[in-house]
Amino acid sequence: MAVENYTTFTDFVFLGFSVRQDVQQGLFMLFLFVYGITMIANLGMILLIHMDTRLHTPMYHFLSNLSFCDVCYSSTVSPKMLADFLSEQKRIPYNLCAIQMYFFGAYADVECLMLAVMAYDRYVAICSPLLYTIAMSQRICTQLVAAVYAIGLVDSAIHTCFTFQLSFCKSNVINHFFCDIPPLLALSCSDTSNNEIVMFTFIGCVVGVSIVIVLLSYSYILATIFKMNSAEGRHKAFSTCASHLTVVAIFHGTLLFMYFRPSSSYSMDTDKMASVFYTVVIPMLNPLIYSLRNKDVKGALKKAINKFCSG
Repeated sequence: MAVENYTTFTDFVFLGFSVRQDVQQGLFMLFLFVYGITMIANLGMILLIHMDTRLHTPMYHFLSNLSFCDVCYSSTVSPKMLADFLSEQKRIPYNLCAIQMYFFGAYADVECLMLAVMAYDRYVAICSPLLYTIAMSQRICTQLVAAVYAIGLVDSAIHTCFTFQLSFCKSNVINHFFCDIPPLLALSCSDTSNNEIVMFTFIGCVVGVSIVIVLLSYSYILATIFKMNSAEGRHKAFSTCASHLTVVAIFHGTLLFMYFRPSSSYSMDTDKMASVFYTVVIPMLNPLIYSLRNKDVKGALKKAINKFCSG
């Protein structure tokens, strides 16, 4: 029986976006700006919702949790990516790669399911307004958020454990800018068929449940909107639906593109471009799309600014 010569790696090396130094410096400035906006917008939204009692409602409770998720979600990837733009050796230790994958996967699940919870919240508010305070009580809202985080943490633990039980002997160079499942599976010299089944099954369940909840919620919402007599009410509801569905389409579209394509069409370079949307761009857009277009949030922000300037 032939014995293969396996090499054990203690760290991985990210290939990143480009080897040209001038391009990397330009990307550093671009992504630093995006990450700065992401942190300011999301942390500012959390603070604003906490300070203004008029925003202490279920909808803004979920928005606050979404902003917190975006801060953590982006911070699992962006700081290391920014540091690598200025480094010749884009290395990450084996254990830190596992930690990054775990928290990235957990917050990706939380983001996905939180979008579904927000769609359900809008369904109750528009379709059953008289029951809203009962159906979305503080206890139920807390339970929904806790369930979302629990599912995300457990699901990500399963993926991380399955991935890092593999042997990595082909190379330690990851053709990506962070530790994600597909590029690591491509490096493994073990049989990854079970990993692919687990990945498709669990990610499919999380994404599928989220999409079904969103579609069902908005089916009932649209049916209710068409029955409204007020043109202003219909316009306001349509505006809210369009903003939410836009972000849902972008987020779920990139996830489906990343994880549910045929293996024959798999391309690491294409996936890196798609990953930028849901790791860097979407966390920046969420507070703008969901909150800054909202009259209540604008009013609370204006009140906070006036209070700060006068005080």
